[in-house]
Parts: sequence; C-alpha cells; structure tokens
Amino acid sequence: AMVYLLHSYFGRDGREEAEALLERRSGDPNKPRILGAFNEPCTDWLSFFMFTFFTDRDGKFQLLALSESAFDPLARTTKFMLTEEAHHMFVGETGVLRIVSRTAEKMKETGKTAPEDVRKLGVIDLPTIQRALNLWYSLSLDLFGGEISSNAASFFATGLKGRAKEDQYEDHKALEGSYTFDVVKDGKLVKEEVPLRNAMNEVLRDGYVDDCQRGVDKWNRAIAEHGIDFTLTLPSRRFHRQIGIYADVCADPAGNIIPREEFEAKKGAWLPSADDRAFVASLMTKPIYDPKQMANWISPPKHGIKGRPVDFEYVRHDG
Repeated sequence: AMVYLLHSYFGRDGREEAEALLERRSGDPNKPRILGAFNEPCTDWLSFFMFTFFTDRDGKFQLLALSESAFDPLARTTKFMLTEEAHHMFVGETGVLRIVSRTAEKMKETGKTAPEDVRKLGVIDLPTIQRALNLWYSLSLDLFGGEISSNAASFFATGLKGRAKEDQYEDHKALEGSYTFDVVKDGKLVKEEVPLRNAMNEVLRDGYVDDCQRGVDKWNRAIAEHGIDFTLTLPSRRFHRQIGIYADVCADPAGNIIPREEFEAKKGAWLPSADDRAFVASLMTKPIYDPKQMANWISPPKHGIKGRPVDFEYVRHDG
C-alpha cells in the first residue's frame, strides 16, 4: 500500500523511495530493514507470536495516527490497512495465551515449578516466556522513534500525522500543552518538560503501552486460573532501548539505572539466551500435520478462525 502511494503521488522521488523500500523488505542481508525489530531473528513459534502481538501492535498505532493525516490518500489507505493488523494481533495474543495456558496446566498437573523441571515436561517455562516478552516489547518500543522529536512535531504541525483517535482530544493544535519525561543526567533520573508537539511519539507510545498491558493481563489471568504463582510483566520503557533518550542507558527491567557491567552480567536473566532459543527450537523440530492433534507445548484454541471447528484443515498437506 505504501509503495502504491509513493508511486502515485510523489513522482520520481517516490518511485526511488518505493524501490528502496521493497529492497529492504526482500530479505537480502545486505539491505536490512531500518528498524531493529524487523531484523531480529524470528525462527520459532514463541518469537512469531510475540512479534505479532507486540510489533504488529506498533503498526496498529502508527496506522491510527496516519489515518488522521490531512493527506487524504494516506488516511484512507491506512484505515484499510488496520483491518489486516487486527488479525495479526489476534494471532499473537491468542498464540501466547495458548502457550502460557499449556505451561500452567502442566505445572498444576505435575506440581513442578522449577524452570528446568518444567522444561522436562515438554513445555516452555514461564521465565523463558518472560524473557521473550522483554525482548520483543523493548524492540517494539523503539519503533515509535525518539521520545523527544522535532520530526514528530513537524509531522503533526503540517498535518501529515495526527494522534491515534484524535477526536478524543479537545485541543487539536497541541500548541499550549507540555509533556514531562524522566531523562537521565549524570546517571540519575530527572524530570524534563518539553512542548507537547515534540512528544508526539511518546503520546502514541503511551496508548501502545496501555494496549499491551491489556493483553498481558489476559495471559496472567490464564496463569492464575491454574493456581500458578507467576506474573508476566512489561519491563520499563528504559530497558534494552536502542533508539531515543534511553538508547545509551543501561537499565534493569524495573527501570533502575545500572552500570553497563551489571547489565551485561545479568542480561541472561532478562533476555533470551542461546540456551533459551535452543530449547524452544527443540520443541518444534517435528511438524504436526493432523488437524486433530496439537503440539505438546501449546493448548488447543477455544474455537477456529471465523467460527470454524478447531480441527478444520486450514492447510492441505499431501504426503
């Protein structure tokens, strides 16, 4: 859709940008995507579900903001694209829900709680799921851009991009308001107030964080329903950031500023390790083609897509 807009409305420059966009999406390692989340390996179902929950949700909010654009072709196109993102997010939310439900079910059934014992049950232990959550959430936070951004202010001022659900705001010019950030100075967090227009990326990120929390709450309810004492949490916005005011900051998942040496020493407890990735991959080495059968590490869905039965043959396999 974006290639179509570039070709249709922006002449030679648009065609050149469209070509570069397609090259970045081609999978060529010499022409990687600009943003890190799209270059992160996604080689197992846990990563895939986390990507569709967190990273596609960024797409939802970017499209909501662009659907407020004064450039009508862009606004109309993004409203159409939102329908696709909704299904992606549904796949991610229900996929992770089914994984945590299966893990909690097996933990309750066996009384096992230690991660190494839970892994022996053929399911993904909850701390490993938390580390995957930490990774994909922090990568997806970067997709919104810098917290304090003159570009964001310019896009809003020129009408290229609005705020998600702009009609909920009374002041549509955003000339008077301000936004207060926690910024790091001399290793400490201090408050800094900036004009609201310069914080438009963060305003959009606020809505994203709230929306993510709703999904995580649903996962936690599934864990609690099995009597398991474990809570998945979204890490601080300062954790594991590569873009914005926290890009050069080392913080733990709670948002505390820590020395780089401490972060490097502890990141294996916070982010997926090579061992985590190898274990998750080991669960997914044998494809299951029978629609009536589920892999051991994931619960069956409550119902099929668009009301179809759970054992509906979505993909036909010959052989």
